[in-house]
Amino acid sequence: MKFKDYYATLGVARTATADEIRLAYRKAARKYHPDVSKEKNAEERFKEAQEAYEVLRDTDKRASYDQLGSNYRAGQSFRPPPGWEGRFGGGGGAGFSDLNGFSDFFSSMFGGAAGAAGGAGFGAGARGGRRQPETEQEIGEIEVSLEDVFRGTKRRLSLQSEGRERIVELQVPAGVADGQALRIAGEAGRPAVRVRVRYLAHPFYSVAGRDVSIELPVSPWEAALGTRVGMPTLAGPVELRVPAAAQSGQKLRLRGRGLPGSPPGDQLVILRIVIPPAESPAAREAYERMRDEFAFDARADWP
Repeated sequence: MKFKDYYATLGVARTATADEIRLAYRKAARKYHPDVSKEKNAEERFKEAQEAYEVLRDTDKRASYDQLGSNYRAGQSFRPPPGWEGRFGGGGGAGFSDLNGFSDFFSSMFGGAAGAAGGAGFGAGARGGRRQPETEQEIGEIEVSLEDVFRGTKRRLSLQSEGRERIVELQVPAGVADGQALRIAGEAGRPAVRVRVRYLAHPFYSVAGRDVSIELPVSPWEAALGTRVGMPTLAGPVELRVPAAAQSGQKLRLRGRGLPGSPPGDQLVILRIVIPPAESPAAREAYERMRDEFAFDARADWP
């Protein structure tokens, strides 16, 4: 297999802080998100950024990855050092790794050797109302993209307990709440465990309950005259009408276009008017003509 330089993937130094890593991931996710990017191999680059962030955001994973040193180069043939197996979850307590369709390099580093397949179901967690048996241990968190929250997904997890490993497939239901705990059934006398879901930071959307919000940049003439634009939603693109005389900060609502549920959430579109710069004599002249021809005082309501 080939070595992956996660620092190079995100374009940060090995000494980067957690904030720098998070900002670099958000920048890469915006650039390569498959829904909007026209870059070559955008989907592959997006997945690479997600994998790098999964490792570098996690203190334990990053510390272990850093122990490999800086001698390896991206694309170089790689094999985990002797004794690496069992490093994650190899002690007496329970632990897990989220394989999540990541590369063979990631699986060899953090997933351990393949084990027997097992089943996994989900149960109510902190927000579900049903009290969990005290024997059920919460072993960690998985981060799920909003796209996967919208449609539901499955995740391959490597569970380690008392030096043994099993691979399970966890069903993540559509509309799962941020912070909800999903239950993985026990096996061979071992108790069930729980894994908590956290929403992965999205490059465009923010979430409040089941509602999602996205900012829509519009030009001054689009805001003044009204327009129709193609609007991305988690269910696919729709046409949105921006009304005439729209204001920056105004919210438009697409009902039922948020996260699924009973009832489903909405998508809020927040308008942001973008002012083109007066970078040429013609552009400056156009602004001066507007100044002279419009009987408009932006501060008329000020005291």
